[in-house]
Amino acid sequence: MLEPEFLLFASDATWVGLAGAALLAVSVLAFLGERRRNKRKHVDAVGWVPWSTLSVLTTFAGLSLIAVAVTGWLQG
Repeated sequence: MLEPEFLLFASDATWVGLAGAALLAVSVLAFLGERRRNKRKHVDAVGWVPWSTLSVLTTFAGLSLIAVAVTGWLQG
């Protein structure tokens, strides 16, 4: 599989930014999972995934990585 040209010579800040964006995408999916759980028909069918905890943790980690990436991009 060929790597895209912009990733071939990407800086560390770009890689950290991509990881942060991926974590924010997981956070959105976890938020949608929690919303789906809150709107369920059967009250007893709760499930086993802690969607709210997963959403908060991935949001925090994603935003932290994005902040580190932005400081790296600004420093050059």
